[in-house]
Amino acid sequence: MNWLPEWVRRYQPGWLAGDLTAGLIVTVMLIPQSLAYALLAGLPPEVGLYASILPIVAYALLGSSMTLAVGPVAVVSLMTASALQPLAAAGSAQYLALAMQLSLLSGVMLLAFGALRLGFLAHFLSHPVISGFISGSAVLIAVGQLKYILGLKVAGSGVLETVTGLLEALPQTRPATLAIGVASLAFLLLARRYLAPALQRLGLPPKAADVMGKLAPMAAVIVSTAVVGLFRLDQSAGVSVVGAVPQGLPRLALSVPGPDALAQLWLPALLITLVGFVESVSVAQSLALKRRQRIRPNRELVGLGAANVASALSGGYPVTGGFARSVVNFAAGANTPLAGVVSAALMALVIAALTGLFYYLPHAVLAATIIVAVTSLIDIGTFRQAWHYDRADALSLLATAAGVIALGVEAGILTGVTLSLGLLVWRSSHPHIAVVGRVPGTEHFRNVERHAVQTVSGLLALRVDESLFFANATVLEDRIEALLAKDATVRRVLLICSAVNQIDVTALGVLTQLERSMAARNIELSLAEVKGPVMDRLRPTELGQRMQGRVFLSTHEAFEHASHSPAHAG
Repeated sequence: MNWLPEWVRRYQPGWLAGDLTAGLIVTVMLIPQSLAYALLAGLPPEVGLYASILPIVAYALLGSSMTLAVGPVAVVSLMTASALQPLAAAGSAQYLALAMQLSLLSGVMLLAFGALRLGFLAHFLSHPVISGFISGSAVLIAVGQLKYILGLKVAGSGVLETVTGLLEALPQTRPATLAIGVASLAFLLLARRYLAPALQRLGLPPKAADVMGKLAPMAAVIVSTAVVGLFRLDQSAGVSVVGAVPQGLPRLALSVPGPDALAQLWLPALLITLVGFVESVSVAQSLALKRRQRIRPNRELVGLGAANVASALSGGYPVTGGFARSVVNFAAGANTPLAGVVSAALMALVIAALTGLFYYLPHAVLAATIIVAVTSLIDIGTFRQAWHYDRADALSLLATAAGVIALGVEAGILTGVTLSLGLLVWRSSHPHIAVVGRVPGTEHFRNVERHAVQTVSGLLALRVDESLFFANATVLEDRIEALLAKDATVRRVLLICSAVNQIDVTALGVLTQLERSMAARNIELSLAEVKGPVMDRLRPTELGQRMQGRVFLSTHEAFEHASHSPAHAG
């Protein structure tokens, strides 16, 4: 029994009611989302349903979150479409095979990262980059769905091309489709804001009202499908409908990419892996904190990897943890991943016997569902916070969002990552270097420009607030030389290294040359508060040998030595 997940071994009967209820509610929510996101990915609608069965079970067995709801999500669906549309015709057999291969590659990558314990990859993409990427993707998705609201056929992959095509084709708008699309949009927007409070006023508990409010898309699906089917609007008014959805469980088969497909899919698979993992872990951690539970990132890699392999095996496409579904799952009372297993079982029942009910489901309603879902992902709050706190991060967010909108998904996220790494290097290459003095009556030392401090005549004490490496070593050298040129009385330079975690070879060479140059001018270089690992590497070097007796345990000791040393007078 040790092979069973811990939540199964420790399962309590009192948890069952919450898991059954959450599983049912999430299934009701998952059906329209799965259909909509499959269409967003350029796949037949049933593929979204297939991706909502085995992946959920696989994650339940291997993941670490008790409430994360795994399945198709908007951003990953967009990334799938972006990766595959240049390679094959949307909806074709080749396109479907590539989608399964993309899911397989992403799953293998996640499993490999989990085996290598690379859970720290969750921190590889900064929050501004992720926020900018998701916000830009949301705009891209929403604009791309407008053609279904209007009942138009418009080609174009980017926002500009799509908007131009929509404007040109506007006279061909189908009134019935527009009416259904706009009505669905209005209902879903109003329901998102006002339905839960209205239900609370009618006496429904707040948690139940919130859950019911999030099930509005299913109500829109049921009503619109009934109206279109009753009045045959697909024939009389040209309303585009989902049509026949194949009935029956998916056939299990594994499509392995060949060398050509592997060369084309590895980068999109890697980006989907990173974005999906970061999004999933963020959601899982936020929910786990509310119950004082713990998320293990390495286990999440394995759980999500298994989910994607299972999706590929069952005719699906890449999946990850969804924010809205997970929140509903949590609020509906899910206690363990059994809620996900219940949802998967119910979804299997739907696919096996009830797909005929979706025939008259209008594409416009699915588009409205997507638009309402993704517009909530546009993160204005993070941009405002970043703008007031750190303009560089705010500009990184904007550049990522603009890159996604103007250049596409892959180029946009690569732009954001490049900017983040470039910003990190730029900041490290311009370290804060403070001239410090002693706070009177203490052994504390602070910046002379910020505090009233005491200094020692002839001593220049500098605190370097960054590790020293190739990008900033000469910056430190230039700062020291500028300060020496400004004050000809300096006979000692003290570098306080409390924030220095590493000195690379380039920085070592610069410091060695600087020490020689200063010695030739009768100026002594000394160090204080050098960390043990840094000193271990420094000790056997030429610089370490030359500076014996001039490396102090504390800044206080260095100041005392300078105050009483004969060199002080000179």
